[in-house]
Amino acid sequence: MKTKYIGLLLIALGFVGCNEDDSTSPDMMTVELTAGSADFSNYVAIGASFTAGFTDGALFVAGQDNSFPNILSQQFAAIGGGNFNQPYTSDNVGGLLYGGNLIANPRLYFNGSGPAVLEANPTTEVTSVVSGPFNNMGVPGAKSFHFVANGYGNLAGVPLGLANPYYARMASGANASILADALAQGPSFFSLSEVGGNDVLSFATSGGSGVDQTGNFDPSTYGSNDITDPTVFANVFSSMVGALTATGAKGVVTNVPYVTNLPYFTTVPYAPLDPTDPDFGPQIPVLNATFAPLNQAFAFLGMPERSIVFSETAASPVVIFDETLPNISEALYQVLLGGGLDPLTAQLLSAQFAQSRQATADDLMVLPSANVIGTLNEDYFNQLIGLGVPAATAGQLAINGITYPMEDQWVLTGVETQSVITATNAYNTTISSVASSSGVALVDLKGILEEASTSGVAFDNFTMTTDLVFGGLVSLDGVHLTARGYALMANKFLEAIDAAYGSNFIEAGQVAKANHYVVNYPPELQ
Repeated sequence: MKTKYIGLLLIALGFVGCNEDDSTSPDMMTVELTAGSADFSNYVAIGASFTAGFTDGALFVAGQDNSFPNILSQQFAAIGGGNFNQPYTSDNVGGLLYGGNLIANPRLYFNGSGPAVLEANPTTEVTSVVSGPFNNMGVPGAKSFHFVANGYGNLAGVPLGLANPYYARMASGANASILADALAQGPSFFSLSEVGGNDVLSFATSGGSGVDQTGNFDPSTYGSNDITDPTVFANVFSSMVGALTATGAKGVVTNVPYVTNLPYFTTVPYAPLDPTDPDFGPQIPVLNATFAPLNQAFAFLGMPERSIVFSETAASPVVIFDETLPNISEALYQVLLGGGLDPLTAQLLSAQFAQSRQATADDLMVLPSANVIGTLNEDYFNQLIGLGVPAATAGQLAINGITYPMEDQWVLTGVETQSVITATNAYNTTISSVASSSGVALVDLKGILEEASTSGVAFDNFTMTTDLVFGGLVSLDGVHLTARGYALMANKFLEAIDAAYGSNFIEAGQVAKANHYVVNYPPELQ
């Protein structure tokens, strides 16, 4: 049996990417601009991918031009701000090379039916270190403890996964840290953005395949997809703000949004199996008959909630693997065997559905799952063939999300989502406390994303939402912002700066304009 996944996310996609006109010249001001108590002469931005200008799955020149710190620097220039240097990549293709080998893919583009990786060759070579210092210290992928880790930019550590390639090509030395490189510039004003985002994001995007390390205070023992302990985060964040403000510098920080509000987690429905789909609908009676003995066994074991039933009148949830469920393989085998199934079939079903259930509204399907649901799981198919199962039967038992439970990396369960939210809340408690005690401005990224995901955020004549991609806020990768999204973010920073330091960027009209950040890629890059 073969089915397809229809009507989900990539039909009729619009596109948001590089800006066609990155000018941010303000309208004629009627109010005299003032810096208030802040000094913008030497602005340094510290952060992760948003700070760098990462968009559509990659870092490239046009995205860096549209980074929110670069947009801010253009506004600061009107009130004494100096040059703003960025560690530019080599092209608008995106992607990275290390010793000539591809280690990061080119950016995404819209190919007429959905996002696809640009068919072009990256030219940004990590080992060709660019000379700083750089005002934009945005390092995609950095977690909180990475900002203070010496050697995080060591070129030799990149292929070993011990260093970050984006930082390695810009670090002042092999033993440098991001924070130290920022402090060495003596910033008069700083932004510290999205620290904490990656501490939960990789766990979420991997479908919760990492570990919640709450209670483990040693980040050197963490895996790449683990959630950072809130105490570790608190110690790092407090020390960073303390070091940046110790010289009298003013600054602005952000809290951490609920990453699960991003379209990476909200675009693919948990119940996408449409009975009107001609490749799926006609199979429903056969599927329900096939699952009947299994459902009877679940009921006998007192677990009717694990039953798998597909509706002939409404969209049905996919079948998922849930590691939090008790493994009932042995008991299920005995019941199936006692119910009259042959030993091989009973063994296959008991192993395959020992920790499975249909998804609920609490489960979040990650964006790439759109390309997996309803397709053949070739690894499992080949495993069944190796066990002597006929090809036709093996094919019927190996359809992702229908007869084969969606694997862990494709779904963030409700329990895993709660782990992300709990950690995020703890990080934000720290951020709010430190911002208040240090007197720095605070941007409510969490509130902005929540507003965008519900009613939308007004930006000039636009309403920015988190819809993929017509919402205009989030790019094709489902996580990072568009050029227009970064412009909106810059204006939110200016609002917070005005409130904290008595400047008047917003009142004076010294802001980014939405229509300067449009939705088209240059045709030559399509």
